Amino acid sequence: MTEKIVIEINGPIRTVTLNRPEKSNALDGEMLVALEQAFDPDPGPGVDERVAVIRSVGRTFCAGLDLSGGIGGDQNVETLFRRVETWPLPVVTVVQGAAIAGGNELALHSDLVVASAGARFGMSLAQIGLAPSWFLTKKLLEVGGPVVTREVLLLGDPLPASRMAELGLIARCVEPEQLQAEADAVIDRLVRNAPLSLKAIKATINREMEFRDTIAHDDTDALVRAAMASTDSGEGMRARLEHRESNFIGQ
Repeated sequence: MTEKIVIEINGPIRTVTLNRPEKSNALDGEMLVALEQAFDPDPGPGVDERVAVIRSVGRTFCAGLDLSGGIGGDQNVETLFRRVETWPLPVVTVVQGAAIAGGNELALHSDLVVASAGARFGMSLAQIGLAPSWFLTKKLLEVGGPVVTREVLLLGDPLPASRMAELGLIARCVEPEQLQAEADAVIDRLVRNAPLSLKAIKATINREMEFRDTIAHDDTDALVRAAMASTDSGEGMRARLEHRESNFIGQ
């Protein structure tokens, strides 16, 4: 059976590849576990490693969580994103196609995103009756600010990579034929930088952004859970799988 997540360590570069193109690289429970292991902080990167690279196979980078099944209640996607965000060395994500919902968050929780001009990024949860958690919303606020976060979350429509670059949400946007070369250039620059400096810089940036975690948010968590348990959320996910318009009733 083909591995859904392929992990390769070649000298200073750890490459983690999403390899489920027939399902648009949608993340099921098995993939979440494998990705968590790939970014396990203990024992962490090897002594020769300088950078981790997230890629995917096929036309779509990642369509998010697998809505058709395979995500158990004990699977916490936030654990994966936090591991990517806090991995000791830089994480570069290379996006060749659509990065939607969980795929968008996976990319934004990395340090540098290099994307094809043909790629799209979006959080369409409001269109299927769901709402992002405090943790997921916090990442958008960190990288884009409140105005951009409102546009991305309230409308739910994907943004092209060029717009994401203009808004400062991703590092680079290049023509599709230049994607590999641009990604290689970014990775090579990181590899040639001092590893202790990279670790110190990443740790400092992460620590300075941690203040939002201390803000009380039990009330907003309750609203997110209510949306998840609503009749509308079931309707929205069925409509998305059936490729039709949702009929929301506010319950």
